[in-house]
Amino acid sequence: MTKNPRIVDLSETEPNRRRGGDLRAMLTPATVGSTSGFMGLALVQPGERIGEHYHPYSEEFVYVVNGALEVDLDGETHELRPDQGLLIPINMRHRFRNVGDVEARMVFHLGPLAPRPSLGHVDTEVTEGAEAGPGFITGGPDLTAPGHGQPSERSGAIT
Repeated sequence: MTKNPRIVDLSETEPNRRRGGDLRAMLTPATVGSTSGFMGLALVQPGERIGEHYHPYSEEFVYVVNGALEVDLDGETHELRPDQGLLIPINMRHRFRNVGDVEARMVFHLGPLAPRPSLGHVDTEVTEGAEAGPGFITGGPDLTAPGHGQPSERSGAIT
């Protein structure tokens, strides 16, 4: 099957605030027919955070475009600044916090895709102040990663 390139504008994506911040899944199997992963943008306001979660099948690649973030990786805190990238391995618990005074913008890419969208994401905490609404594709816990949390009950796009 031949695929055609597709440009997706941020304004065409729905905000997802279920985990905190504003996560926009832009280039996904549903939007562009991707088969190896998906990409999006996280917009995190000062003082906001994206709740802890992990991906049982995907590595996550992160690139900070703007703002000052802290990321907890399996409980260890690291600073992230503009023009820095981060690889988050499969099954690593992670959460992000905007510790600056301007909006943080972070590009994320996950790959490979989970065998089924419902298996792609596991929340390990509830994010206070996050809005209910359409969520990302989520799934049950990875049995090889005990203690990493409970499955989320949302559906949508993984992150």
